[in-house]
Amino acid sequence: MRFLLRVIINAVALWLTTLIVSGVSVHPYADDTTATVLTYLLIAVIFGVVNAIVGTVIRVVAFPLYVLTLGLISFIVNGLLLLIVAWISDAMGFGLHIDGFWWGVLGALVLGIIAWLIGLVLRPLSRS
Repeated sequence: MRFLLRVIINAVALWLTTLIVSGVSVHPYADDTTATVLTYLLIAVIFGVVNAIVGTVIRVVAFPLYVLTLGLISFIVNGLLLLIVAWISDAMGFGLHIDGFWWGVLGALVLGIIAWLIGLVLRPLSRS
């Protein structure tokens, strides 16, 4: 249940990010509403898997850089993870398109803030 709620939060946050950041867009595999919703949900699942596996490895390996930069390197790492998600979803024939590295960093920042805010609102629901 918690995983499903997290995927939905990330999908909604991704949708809002595409509305706010012009360099980040999602192209569904078909032009109907169901395909669009499924595309956002699939990208959210891909984002969760990439963040859990690749993100953890990068954070462990780059720990000295996190300490040296007082955590500011996390913006770059999150942008790179979002670019990896865009590459994977594009290879699958649908999905996330980012216009460049700095759009990825800005998109990751906005996505993280929105997901955090939605998580704060929905936190009482996930505990019951």
